Amino acid sequence: MAKQLNVFIENKPGRLKAVTEVLANNKININAFTIQDRGDFGLIKLIVGDSEKAYLALADKGYACAIKDIMIISPKDKIGNLSRLSEVLLKNNINIIDSYGFVIESEKKGICYLELNTDDLKKAKRILDKEGFKVLE
Repeated sequence: MAKQLNVFIENKPGRLKAVTEVLANNKININAFTIQDRGDFGLIKLIVGDSEKAYLALADKGYACAIKDIMIISPKDKIGNLSRLSEVLLKNNINIIDSYGFVIESEKKGICYLELNTDDLKKAKRILDKEGFKVLE
């Protein structure tokens, strides 16, 4: 399964720079990210080249962080595909806890990051493979 690094930060100017600077100084590439506002605090979700190394580098600097197993799906960029994906998961009683995604326009493919219950990850992979969704590592 893919790994996502969650970093909890104060919601104030310069915090994103500080986190990304730690990663850059440790030669850790950021492949994807999202930032969520939680009032006085925020949550940065990162897909990085080496999640363990990133976790250790940030924890060493005092950041509260956690690594989560997630699923990355690469569906074709086609009308209704997100609806189809959510329908397949619903039919199999798999809840999407959190998700974010985007489309690589030049390749006509989507990238969808899914946080599911840990117990559902293997089941979801098996089902989505069977339904023709490309699951990435």
